[in-house]
Amino acid sequence: MRRRTPPRLALLVLPLLLVGAGSALAAGNARVAALQVALRAQGVYSGPVDGVDGAGTRAAVVSVQRRHRLTVDGVAGPRTRRVLGKLGRHRLGSRVLRSGAIGWDVAELQFELAWHGFPSGAFDGVLGAHTAGALRRFQRWAGIHVDGRAGAATLSALAAPPPACPLSLRQPLDGTLGDGFGPRGDRFHAGIDLVAPLGTPVHAAAPGYVAWAAPRDGWGLLVVVAHTDGVRTFYAHLSRIGVRLGAHVATGEPLGLVGATGDATGPHLHFEVRVRGAAVNPLSCLSR
Repeated sequence: MRRRTPPRLALLVLPLLLVGAGSALAAGNARVAALQVALRAQGVYSGPVDGVDGAGTRAAVVSVQRRHRLTVDGVAGPRTRRVLGKLGRHRLGSRVLRSGAIGWDVAELQFELAWHGFPSGAFDGVLGAHTAGALRRFQRWAGIHVDGRAGAATLSALAAPPPACPLSLRQPLDGTLGDGFGPRGDRFHAGIDLVAPLGTPVHAAAPGYVAWAAPRDGWGLLVVVAHTDGVRTFYAHLSRIGVRLGAHVATGEPLGLVGATGDATGPHLHFEVRVRGAAVNPLSCLSR
């Protein structure tokens, strides 16, 4: 969790967004995301690491090319990547990635891990402790050897589609969508933010039992409900918790009230859905 930033687009009513949720689930290109990480390190790109080859990314490439007196075409070819230093080197799959590795391939790995439900902090092209931890969690989730190294087996597993939620979930509250699931700045937002007035009731999205009901660093007052099929839903930043640990809850049963506890700048519910530990986009499984 990180401090919530105001959404760039006007807030939209959540039910309207559910109609077009499918188009909002597509991940960007990991190679473009790696380029954006390298451009950020050069100080020429301040946009999100979203893997989208837009005008901002191309303008940053042009800036680097002019700085190094290269042919200015806005394309990150071999010569342009060479001047990006360590973060411009190594194609993903050209080496086994271990702790301490730095490079274009590490940034690609971080991006792929995030979209498969295992974000690791900042996209920075450095395989540090957070990335190594996310890598091990993904390996365990994928059922492959857990060694914290990204070799052929790990990359093959990452080539499979990201996990999907096997359950249909009810909206936890009627609110407006703030920050969505996906890249946010140089990090990855693993849930959605539903903006609602302080004290708005928050309801269980499906039946299950309460696996957590207490404060948690960054999350503030947090309730976690465990459902069938390895699904867990997370309800964060509450102002009040209304259930006890171990209690069984029905769909729509009150869990607490909207608040701004933990790392939050205003009242909202941070809502996450995880399938066997992998974060998935809640909009892909919410129904009215």
